[in-house]
Amino acid sequence: MIDTHTHPYLEEFADGGAEAIDRAITAGVAHFILPNVDSSTVVPMESLHSRFPESTSMALGLHPTEVREDWKPIVEVMEKRLEEGGFVAVGEVGIDLYWDKTYRTQQIEAFTRQLRIADRLNLPVIIHCREGLDEVLACIEAVNPKTILIFHSFTGNPADVTRIRKVCDPMFGINGVVTFKNAASLREALPEIGISHILLETDAPYLAPVPHRGKRNEPAFVTYTCEKVAEVLGLSVKEVEAATDSNAKATFRL
Repeated sequence: MIDTHTHPYLEEFADGGAEAIDRAITAGVAHFILPNVDSSTVVPMESLHSRFPESTSMALGLHPTEVREDWKPIVEVMEKRLEEGGFVAVGEVGIDLYWDKTYRTQQIEAFTRQLRIADRLNLPVIIHCREGLDEVLACIEAVNPKTILIFHSFTGNPADVTRIRKVCDPMFGINGVVTFKNAASLREALPEIGISHILLETDAPYLAPVPHRGKRNEPAFVTYTCEKVAEVLGLSVKEVEAATDSNAKATFRL
């Protein structure tokens, strides 16, 4: 399996994430996409990648909750790093108006800018969208990027899938939320999405799946998401593993 979105380099993992990666590899997870969050998380991310260069790939972007008035020079530095190579995606980037709408305008500007960077560099975009679907879709329509888009940690319903596909044809990152009792609408959305457009992810250390809900998430727990997706779609775990691995390899050019 491939965990297409995980942050084991964050401070929740005291050893920089190495033991979590080792546990996941033992559990059968073969590769990990590591998106940074802000400027301060780039070095820890790169450090973990240097310890597992064959098993990890990195993405770079400014997370929407980290966008402030000074976002432009931060994104300019990231753009130069992306131009130098070594990253498989731009992300995670997007719109998050769940906690605070203060920087809504700046989030829109920063997301639009990073979409343009990704399109110019022909890199896929890992999109974080929380209470901001209107804004995200408006930005995508404005830029009309030709590169692959990934709706990371997708928790929407079938109507959301239909609405998104009127604007673009993205991949959908499915994580532990799909195992939650209150996520019936997301499970209903899986057949609408289809296995050919699903990526497995954990978003560790967040959103641990049942039976670990409420605890620190780990990349190894992507197995629970794989099992739930298989159950919902009426497929075997091996079929889901093979299909989502193929999707991830094609999306991130692994």
